[in-house]
Amino acid sequence: MDDPARARPLTDAETGADDGGGADVRLAIPDRLDATLVLVRHGESELIVQRRFQGRLDSPLSATGRRQAERVAARLARPHDPPALPIPEGRPLAIVHSPLARAADTAAAIGRAIAAGAEGGGVTHVPDVRLVEIGQGEWEGRLAREIQADDGERLTAWRSRPTETWAPGGERLAEVRERVVAGLTDVLAILAAAGPPGSLAAPQVGGYDDGPATHPWSILVGHDGVFKVALLALFDLPLERFWMWSSDLCGISVVEFRAGRPVVRAMNLTEHLAGLLDEAAQEATEERARSGAL
Repeated sequence: MDDPARARPLTDAETGADDGGGADVRLAIPDRLDATLVLVRHGESELIVQRRFQGRLDSPLSATGRRQAERVAARLARPHDPPALPIPEGRPLAIVHSPLARAADTAAAIGRAIAAGAEGGGVTHVPDVRLVEIGQGEWEGRLAREIQADDGERLTAWRSRPTETWAPGGERLAEVRERVVAGLTDVLAILAAAGPPGSLAAPQVGGYDDGPATHPWSILVGHDGVFKVALLALFDLPLERFWMWSSDLCGISVVEFRAGRPVVRAMNLTEHLAGLLDEAAQEATEERARSGAL
């Protein structure tokens, strides 16, 4: 993808963003909810390879990104293979994903792998525009070094004071929180309706080998920036803590709800991608052999 201008950004009307400051919304987790959310960031995109800011630009997965998606898909299709992921038994209720291609294609790979390994057909896919990446306005499609050279002071402020500074023409974090909280509210309501309420009288300490949980679960496939905001909302933390979370490409994070209380069970797991480094090293060795380079 040599010309980033060919990628169409989603509009404010499509994402639900507005021109105001965004409401100071808080996420209301359903009372006594027992459920699990699995968060998966998309694979590497062509714009990431080029080191361009993406935001809402719709960049496809790169060749490496497609391999990453297949790896995370295989891991989620067999989550209880050792070392087991803290994911409940059975298939997820749904795979809810950003409609941007890099997330949608990652979600599709996960859905195919789960359907291939389970009885009873496939998994419901739910594209949700409220999960698109944070709009980066005039920075979208530009090389990171260009932004640093032309707008470095603002970029530094965004990285240090994200609630006070954002890309020109981009989204304010308060606006992002408003749409993300609305999306999470719907996902959690569906999970709550799918299983019985829980109780904090149940054991709350892990390590006793009780086996996988049996409550409902869903997968969210999205973006690093949106997941930062989602995790802050889930744990009722202020937007000023935006940079405290990080999601690697095709990393897996798991949040379990125990009688309505969110608990981090895993954060940014990437062990399933380790083999890609071996593949890259092997490809480099074969290329040197073909070229005669030392």
